[in-house]
Amino acid sequence: MNILNFPETWLEPLGKGFCLDFLDNIESKFLKISTPDKIIFPPTSKIFRALEMVNFNDAKVLILGQDPYHGLEQANGLSFSVNKEKIIPPSLKNIFLELKNDLNVPISPHGDLTSWAQQKILLLNSVLTVEQGKPNSHKELGWDKLTDRIISKLSQRGNMIFVLWGNVAQSKYHLVDIEKNTILSAPHPSPLSAYRGFFGCKHFSEINKTLKENGSSEINWKLD
Repeated sequence: MNILNFPETWLEPLGKGFCLDFLDNIESKFLKISTPDKIIFPPTSKIFRALEMVNFNDAKVLILGQDPYHGLEQANGLSFSVNKEKIIPPSLKNIFLELKNDLNVPISPHGDLTSWAQQKILLLNSVLTVEQGKPNSHKELGWDKLTDRIISKLSQRGNMIFVLWGNVAQSKYHLVDIEKNTILSAPHPSPLSAYRGFFGCKHFSEINKTLKENGSSEINWKLD
């Protein structure tokens, strides 16, 4: 397995030495766990898709997820996003419901959030891979070392909006300089917690309001 298809545009911002050491370490771990009876998501070519779609200097918003969907052909390398032909997962359904209630955006018939990424929203998971049928199975693999650095470096750059839904995402709060960035925090959109404050958080209108105040273009949330 070769997962060293890391986007070159992120090497310098994160530190080339750090990236090379990290990638060498994570690949050695992958070789140990990759057996014929194990299927890992997303496909190798899409592990770093979020970073491929949004350059370090262009990122405006970061929506942090936990880890990829663990069902067959669901994960496409973007947090909360699924391939178009797949059933929309419950958490994403609730995201769409809040979006409709907040900005009256019609609920999408599909769950592919690619058009959000194209508008410089970094849809990043804390953990970038998962074994089929085993949620959070790669939690201890070491992905946090990379994703924490991404969050920290974007925070140092400043002028970012960090969207933290749920306890896992909110555990990264300390990585963000609140004087240079905006943090939007709410319970996770999962059916288990959405009614505790995710519904009614109005984060989508808040993101656009903040972007406008910062002189940046607002997000068109309606999916292609």
